[in-house]
Amino acid sequence: MGQDMTEPTTAPVRCLIVDDEPSVRQALRKIVEKQGLAVTEAENGRTALAYLAEHGDVPVCIADIQMPEMDGVAFLRESQRRHPDMAVLMLTGMADVRTAVECLQIGALDYLSKPVMPGEVHARINKALEKRELILQNRFYQQHLEHRVRELDRLNRQSLLNGVQTLVHALEAKDAYTSGHSQRVSRYAHRTAMHLGVTGDELELIRLGGELHDIGKIGTREAVLNKPGALDDAEFAHIKLHTTLGERILAPVFAEQVTVLRIVRSHHERMDGRGFPDGLPGDQIPLEARIAAVADAFDAMTTSRAYRASRTPELAYEELTRCRGTHFDPNVVDAFLRAFPDPSRLPLAI
Repeated sequence: MGQDMTEPTTAPVRCLIVDDEPSVRQALRKIVEKQGLAVTEAENGRTALAYLAEHGDVPVCIADIQMPEMDGVAFLRESQRRHPDMAVLMLTGMADVRTAVECLQIGALDYLSKPVMPGEVHARINKALEKRELILQNRFYQQHLEHRVRELDRLNRQSLLNGVQTLVHALEAKDAYTSGHSQRVSRYAHRTAMHLGVTGDELELIRLGGELHDIGKIGTREAVLNKPGALDDAEFAHIKLHTTLGERILAPVFAEQVTVLRIVRSHHERMDGRGFPDGLPGDQIPLEARIAAVADAFDAMTTSRAYRASRTPELAYEELTRCRGTHFDPNVVDAFLRAFPDPSRLPLAI
């Protein structure tokens, strides 16, 4: 988990549509593509399984119940066995509602009733992706907890982790804003990274890095953190130190998880090279830090600060778009907007 991060493709989240009627597939394709997802079609369950065997998992699948060769129920059972991380939505007519409910018991995350409405499809897909995200996070913790405990025991780092937690609590006491901010940045970064194709342990490390990105502010004077007006040059130089201080604080704990350290150090770098602490330009900024930069900026804009009122999410979207290529990575901005297409649901509640 400590190796350099491979830059993933910026392709949108994939959705597999399985239905024997071409007109239904085409209608769903138009709806789903408007949501920013890439669509693949299959005419029955057998063809869909063949596609998955060749191309690997997709995050979300919409499958009709009534199909020839292999119906939706059989496909669901087999896909759950082979591809348990895929979120499956069942497509049903009025006569199939009871079967759809049975599918939920088998493992489908939700179902859609024909004729489908675009708003309902978008809402159900978002809900399914959110459920899938939580399931994957829970599985990660379950699978890796024992290993992590053994590793921490072996390296005698438990006391250091406890120390980091103490620092987080102390920072929350200094600046109540920081607690909710860090959690929201963590969730924004995690979802954005998912839409950039990041998976597995790296995705979890981005979530953790987002949560800890401001830990260095434990060393920032409260008068500077809570100043109601603009910072002078000396105060700005002082607050910029939180990036390198945070890296030094966490380095003993995350020496092998460099993704976390890169986020903490570099989340204030800019694409034009005018950021800090290193003035890195463009692709020299680690991708994980570019993701955190967008998440951090959006949350900072949409929450009240000591020196200004919050902006609306719509205005924050406009600012992110305006600063594509100068301040922010355009691909990351696009992924953020795909991950959170409805500004009326933001900022996230903690």
